[in-house]
Amino acid sequence: MTAKISELIVEANEGVTTLRLNRPQRRHALSLSLLQELEESLQKIAQDHSVRVVVIASDGPVFSSGHDLGEMQGCSEEEYQKLFSTCARVMQLVRNLPQPVIARVQGFATAAGCQLVAACDLAVASDQAQFATPGVKIGLFCTTPMVPLVRNVAPKIAMEMLLTGKPISAEKALAAGLVNAVVPVDQLDDAVKEYTSAIVASSRQTLAIGKQEFYAQLNMDESHAYDQAVNVMTKNVLQHDAQEGMSAFLEKRTPQWEE
Repeated sequence: MTAKISELIVEANEGVTTLRLNRPQRRHALSLSLLQELEESLQKIAQDHSVRVVVIASDGPVFSSGHDLGEMQGCSEEEYQKLFSTCARVMQLVRNLPQPVIARVQGFATAAGCQLVAACDLAVASDQAQFATPGVKIGLFCTTPMVPLVRNVAPKIAMEMLLTGKPISAEKALAAGLVNAVVPVDQLDDAVKEYTSAIVASSRQTLAIGKQEFYAQLNMDESHAYDQAVNVMTKNVLQHDAQEGMSAFLEKRTPQWEE
């Protein structure tokens, strides 16, 4: 009997955990089983203080083609609800994870694959990457991918992608705010490492506080955002790592983080 190959490869190296989508024969489509593996892995990572930053990656010409249409055809309402609900939980886990999450996008990211990129905190793309929400072409509006997409890019850009289904280039995605950097494909890993190295050098505790507050204040008016930020920063500065960081700066030494 042939053992089932995992649809998600988990690689850990010096504080960086890479979640590598592993369905090359299906263009790394987000099957229900792959989404469930992602959900389980992200839940474990959230509790693992040795993980400082997460990278979501894949190999080949496609980052992720979105949901697996072969799997989706002819399902019941309950099955569709389960698939889309699981996907929504995964995207929110990425957003709510204490650790920063970086998408490493080497190729096409379409539909729920584009959604996954938009859900990540940072995204680094190769100059060969393209992004699309092409559901309209098969009669299925990319409603769930729309949620993080419109929280990353201007409404007009999001609507262009959603209404036409046409892909945008990596450079346009950069200008629109969907990705942070675009580099030649042979420099992609180095570009990702620049981000992971900077993040790993910082306090996990501090990054978790900051990431949570960043998203919490986005939908607040300025006055309420400041009220909350003052309270969060006050609690932050009382933490060990903030006190240690200030002392290390004044003493001109490398800080020793508690986390």
